[in-house]
Amino acid sequence: MLSSRDTDSRRISRRGIGRACAIEFAKQGASGLILHYLGDAETEGEIQPLKADLERQGVRTVAIPGDIALLETSAKIIQAGVEAFGRIDILVSNVGICPFSDFLTMPLETWERTRQVNLDGTFYIVQAAAVQMAKQTPQGGSLIAISSISGLLGGAQQCHYGPTKAAITSLMQNCAVALGKYGIRANAILPGTVATDINKEDLKDLKKKEYMINRTLLGRLGTPEDIAGPVLFLASDLAKYVTGASLVVDGGLFVNFQ
Repeated sequence: MLSSRDTDSRRISRRGIGRACAIEFAKQGASGLILHYLGDAETEGEIQPLKADLERQGVRTVAIPGDIALLETSAKIIQAGVEAFGRIDILVSNVGICPFSDFLTMPLETWERTRQVNLDGTFYIVQAAAVQMAKQTPQGGSLIAISSISGLLGGAQQCHYGPTKAAITSLMQNCAVALGKYGIRANAILPGTVATDINKEDLKDLKKKEYMINRTLLGRLGTPEDIAGPVLFLASDLAKYVTGASLVVDGGLFVNFQ
């Protein structure tokens, strides 16, 4: 369905958008999934039930722990995927942290960690997957990075986060140019406000939450499942002529200037 190949491996993450993507890929017939997670006690407790559920559905699943901000984590993810499935066909890079912080008092460590995880981590895994996609037979694959409309718009407490997401969108555009000759497509998805762990504390401010809901044209915040569908589209042969695209998935928030 998503690929004509018998072995169809995809790398995603463990919760929120990543979890929703894993479940949706499984529903649509994925034969193999690579799940990446941080590897601490909390994430270990979350990934194993997801892995077990996917395997009960007949999906071969590999779970790889590690800090994505470290170069060796991406190498480990790709190596494990190739050992298990023989190739990498689809990458969904869903990394992202946003420790909200005022610009004037932002600790340097907050800037550095956000950049290391969001941008450096995305670069590492995209490059590692692309190297594999370029050398496997047949060549090719689909690279999908989760960016954000925060890379297009400003936020008073996101002066560290927004630039990393803008850079991820640019990274995928440039990768599309660099990798097209290998049959590799590269696209970005730019979610609006999606209720996940990254903003759960921020959305406890009910006035702010109501404001964000009213900014959308559909009258609600996004869900992880709202992002999984567009990810699936870009991964599939339905999007086989789509590369270098930046798909905004935000319930109309970006265009609403009223």
